[in-house]
Amino acid sequence: MKSNFLWYIITFLLFVGCKKQPVENRLIVDFNNNWSFMLENGEKEAKLNLKDSTWSKIKLPHDWSIEGEFDENNPATYNGGALPGGIGWYKKSFKITKKDSAKNFYIDFGGIYMNSEVWINNHYLGKRPNGYISFRYNLTPYLNYGEKENLINVKVDNSQQPNSRWYSGSGIYRNVWLVKTDKLHVDNWGTYITTPIITKDSATVNVETTIANNYNEAKDAKLKTIVLFNNNQVAENSHQIKISPQKNLTFSEKLTVNNPKLWFVENPHLYKLISEIYIDNKLVDQYETSFGIRSFKFDINKGFLLNNKPLKIKGVCNHHDLGALGAAINTRALERQLELLKEMGVNGIRTTHNPPAPELLDLCDKMGFIVMDESFDMWKKSKTKYDYSLYWDNWHQKDLKDFIKRDRNHPSVFIWSIGNEILEQWDSTGVQITKDLVKIVKSLDSTRPITTANNPPSLTNNLNIPDVLDLIGYNYAHKEYKNHKNVFPNRPFIATETTSALATRGYYDQKSDTLKRWPVSWDKLFTGGNPGNTVSSYDQVSTPWGSTHEETWKIIKKHDYLSGLFVWTGFDYLGEPTPYVWPSRSSYFGIIDLAGFPKDVYYMYQSEWTDKPVLHIFPHWNWEEGKNVDVWAYYSQADEVELFLNEKSLGIKKKQGDDLHIMWRVPFKKGILKAVSRKNGKEVLVKEIKTAEKAYEIALEPDRNELKANTSDLSFITVTILDKNGTLVPDATNNILFTIEGPGKIVGVDNGDPTSQASFKASNRNAFYGKCLVIVKALKEKGTIKLSANTSGLKEAIININVK
Repeated sequence: MKSNFLWYIITFLLFVGCKKQPVENRLIVDFNNNWSFMLENGEKEAKLNLKDSTWSKIKLPHDWSIEGEFDENNPATYNGGALPGGIGWYKKSFKITKKDSAKNFYIDFGGIYMNSEVWINNHYLGKRPNGYISFRYNLTPYLNYGEKENLINVKVDNSQQPNSRWYSGSGIYRNVWLVKTDKLHVDNWGTYITTPIITKDSATVNVETTIANNYNEAKDAKLKTIVLFNNNQVAENSHQIKISPQKNLTFSEKLTVNNPKLWFVENPHLYKLISEIYIDNKLVDQYETSFGIRSFKFDINKGFLLNNKPLKIKGVCNHHDLGALGAAINTRALERQLELLKEMGVNGIRTTHNPPAPELLDLCDKMGFIVMDESFDMWKKSKTKYDYSLYWDNWHQKDLKDFIKRDRNHPSVFIWSIGNEILEQWDSTGVQITKDLVKIVKSLDSTRPITTANNPPSLTNNLNIPDVLDLIGYNYAHKEYKNHKNVFPNRPFIATETTSALATRGYYDQKSDTLKRWPVSWDKLFTGGNPGNTVSSYDQVSTPWGSTHEETWKIIKKHDYLSGLFVWTGFDYLGEPTPYVWPSRSSYFGIIDLAGFPKDVYYMYQSEWTDKPVLHIFPHWNWEEGKNVDVWAYYSQADEVELFLNEKSLGIKKKQGDDLHIMWRVPFKKGILKAVSRKNGKEVLVKEIKTAEKAYEIALEPDRNELKANTSDLSFITVTILDKNGTLVPDATNNILFTIEGPGKIVGVDNGDPTSQASFKASNRNAFYGKCLVIVKALKEKGTIKLSANTSGLKEAIININVK
């Protein structure tokens, strides 16, 4: 091997992992380093063996589109994020020692967008059109051993656009792994674990293990299955097996776990199943699967029950991009998103509208989220000219099977969705396709309900045929929820997609009690709106097919039979800038903006979805003298809120009926706006908003000030423009220049402005309503990162981040 080629054992690969063990056993290698990349420039020549001078050195995961320039003429269009696509080539050289010549080697791709083709040493391995599916190739027959290098080439073709209704990214944007095994080993995604019987005293764990025998002779072996909890063994089985040459064998067994610790969203206990294979008492393979023990049910009357306890699903839909990082997956960036959502009270994630990165599901397992795992945005009928419908006939069965097998052991996955707003809803062909897809899913996993995200959710919908889908999925149509049990008396309810409310963080229209439905219709160009393509951050604007946040939640919270909802969306995302067109290039739907800054409605959900005391008042307090300003408050764990302006009471307000906020209309006067919440006459919380003076200084606040020296750990640093009293300046737009020293790198900047065409990869950013963001990545050296922020006329800010 090259000296810079790092072999090491990691905790898990998708479901698979390995403990410290002899070299004869399974070895999983992070294969993200030392790749070369080239973006094709229209030449027709083959790209497999061009000289290194024409390539750039990169580390995966990689999204080349996010590095490009925004342009309304890019074929992805503003709905696809207005960034470039094209054709990209990747290559990597590596060596395999001669002593491993008897082993099997595989390469695992988490996902490549899209139309990927792979070669090893000029041998063509295959093609996968689907940009979101994980897949594996067997490298073994084509490898060189010893000093002769191996060359892997990957072509990625995202040139035919539009092929997506949102920003897709381009390239090998998920993780890549090299896997070494014995010829006798547990197959890829080769375990299937269910827990059909759970009592207080014990849980039955059913395990199916698929073992591949790539020897040319039959093998007698022992399969040893071990269950661990907190690294302590709690169950074990051993069985002798015989496997024919060049065949796979699936072996079924049962184990019993005593006093099981159940998986809850508040306390997501996880178990590990270790599958060991022995030949002549020698360990030749070890495969690890994480799983949880939990029972659940969707009930037509009681809604969703987890471990026999009612639980309202309070979920959000999220697209896969990570804002300024683009589509390139980063575990810490995903974790930050989930942390912000958890703090809001979210307990559910819908993976709209495609198989997610496996790292997302790993995090949902550990952090306690209920996942609706979605496979397709379209079937045979297209939504954009070059989308997956072109490949449906040849690929959907393979992709769906791989998707289910990859994800079926995750305890966070509770629902399979086989389609989103599928056009075959209004076509008789949808009946048979639905039946076919359901049959495939249930052949691989019968423990979870299957749904489609439908509009309209009625008996005339061709996907809602009797006795096929287990859950009726509603996209929008909140006024129809009350009729669900009459229309579908035997099938439970789930609001697969709701709301589609719109907001620009930091911008407010007056008056706030006027509802706006923008655009007039989904199929008509919107010609109204606000200057600068802004939308009010009061909860007063939604699409005509959706609702405000309060309108839908008021209905869902009232009725037990309404199992829950997935709000569109948790975060703003690149592309689909409804209600506007260019120069807008990212969405307004998010409860949190693209930079990760919560909008005001975040605190409405926090007041409703958590048990913590909440008091949030808005807007800012910088207005024209005498102008009437609507002051809203979201609050919880209190009976009332009193508002003061410069210590003078403006009155006490209480929520009435099903109100979710209170409001005062206040003539603006410079000073301090103060809100006090009380319960039984006792003060609960106090919040103040002050009139800001002119900008004076920059403040830097990292989400973490200590990073790992692993070339992927991130710190997200909030940049705020303050006056001399430390008050945020709400209209500040200063351009902030960042400089960095030490073992770190600036990998992204953002401010949440949906209309900005500035590069996410620059070293400067304008503040947007007083804030922006800089993302710093740790390199492989230990030390101290020094980040400085400067702008003309303001006091500089400096922070240090330790890298260990």
